[in-house]
Amino acid sequence: MDRNKRMAMLERLLEIQFVAIELNLYLDTHPCDQDALNDYNCAVEVLMKLREEYEECFGPLFHFGWSPVKGRDWQWMEGPWPWEM
Repeated sequence: MDRNKRMAMLERLLEIQFVAIELNLYLDTHPCDQDALNDYNCAVEVLMKLREEYEECFGPLFHFGWSPVKGRDWQWMEGPWPWEM
């Protein structure tokens, strides 16, 4: 896959992660806000889908049980790592 696609996918993933974190923080102080809860659940669903798509193309983003290998060879030593991009 080309580097531009990888960067675009990673950027989109980080954007949705930011949204999910901000909504999580908001819900800490407004736990009864149903609209915010719906938005949070939607953001988490999109985040999980984007992470799965990214990992399918480029390998795992996380370790210690957060990213299954799914029958492929162990890929941690393949680079670049997301923060090396």
